Formats: sequence, C-alpha cells, structure tokens
Amino acid sequence: MTEKIWHLKNCRIFEQLSATEIERLDACSRVRRFAKRSPIYLPAERADTVLLLASGRVKICHLTPEGKQSILAFIEPGELFGELSILDGEARDEYAEAVEASMIVSIPKEAMHELMESRPGLSIGVTKLIGLRRRRIERRVKNLLFLSNRDRLAHLLLELAESYGKRTDDGVELEIRLSHQDLANIVGSTRETVTVVLGELQNDGLVKVGRRRIVLRSLQRLAQSVQAPEPRIPEPYVEAPQETDFRFGFGT
Repeated sequence: MTEKIWHLKNCRIFEQLSATEIERLDACSRVRRFAKRSPIYLPAERADTVLLLASGRVKICHLTPEGKQSILAFIEPGELFGELSILDGEARDEYAEAVEASMIVSIPKEAMHELMESRPGLSIGVTKLIGLRRRRIERRVKNLLFLSNRDRLAHLLLELAESYGKRTDDGVELEIRLSHQDLANIVGSTRETVTVVLGELQNDGLVKVGRRRIVLRSLQRLAQSVQAPEPRIPEPYVEAPQETDFRFGFGT
C-alpha cells in the first residue's frame, strides 16, 4: 500500500469507498509538500482541485480590503479543504497557508464528481462538510456584529476547547499553539485588545496564559459567562492492559 493510498483510506469521507475506487483516486491525485508558512493556494487561483491534508496543519484565511488577515478555519490531518471547487470551479475567494510543514494530496474535482454521482453517501458527506463550515463562519460573523471583544474571545476559546482541549490538573489545555495575533485574526480584533482581554480572564480565574499556551481553568464558568453550553472534551484513550503469559513474557 502506498503512502498516498493510506491517507486516502483514512479520510473519513472516503471510508465507504471500495479498494478499486481508492486506487482510481490514487492514480489521478498527486502529493505535494509545503514548508511552514508557505501558501498552498491564493485568492483568484483557479479552483480545480479538492485538497486532503495528509500531515501538518493548514489555516484558511481571508484578506480584508485593508490588507488584514482574518483566519476562517484550521485544517487538521485527514480533513478535506478547498471543497467549494466541487460546486462551481470558480476562482478561490480565500487563501490557504501551511501553519507547519505539511503534506497535501491534491484530487481533481472531476474525480470527485464521478465518485459523488455513484456514491450518494459521499455526496451527503461533502454537503455536511460544506454546511458545517458555513455555519461556523456565520456564527463568527454574528459574534463580530453583536458581541464584545471579551465575549467573542470566550466563545472562541470554548470552540477551540472542543477541538483541541486536553484535560490536565490545571484545567483544559488547548493543544493548538496560537499567538495573540492569531487569536485576534480569528475574532476580528487587535493583538493589543486580545492581550488585555486574556489578562482580564486570567485575573478572573477563568484562564491561565503562558507563551502560546492557554489553559481554561474553569470551563463551566467560562461557558456560563457568555451563556454558552459547556463544550465536550473527549477523554484520553487508555489502552486496555494485556494479559501476560509469564512462561514467555509475551502478551496473550
């Protein structure tokens, strides 16, 4: 099995595909590698491929007319992005950048069209993906219009906790490392304002802030402060202990 086939098979949207269909995708797709901070695609580029992140991390951004960066989403390994090319193939509106060294599998949109015509479940999966990301962006736009800087940042921290939270003795630590400028680019604020708000949240005992490290000290209180539901933090996976065969020292 080639490395590319392995990544295609381990993408949740492609789980239902047969071995033959995966091999067809493998034959028409190609792998590209990007260094940290390298652009993957730019605004106005032709949208003729769907991209699968095999390793690394990618951010999807939009540039305002003033030239400021707005971060729309982070993409993790196993996720598709650039999926709007499936719908119209028009030029891309946003741009994608590698947050760290990343490997991308580029899939022609024609190949996706063929699979979606023969696999209704794949079409539903792509539609759900597009809808989920659109709802997330719409929610952030509403927050930008109607909420204070403090409330916007609190909502973002809760959202990040659901995706990147890890329970520790201090609280819930965000395993994604973001600068104050990154946070500002997501919530539509300034670095200075984000620094001030994080200081206020820390003084209130809601968060603990370090260098590119944020721990949510009281998830419940933070959620209550903005009348939001408390996010679900997945429990760490603990492998079941194996029984030991003492005759040979191997697990049974």
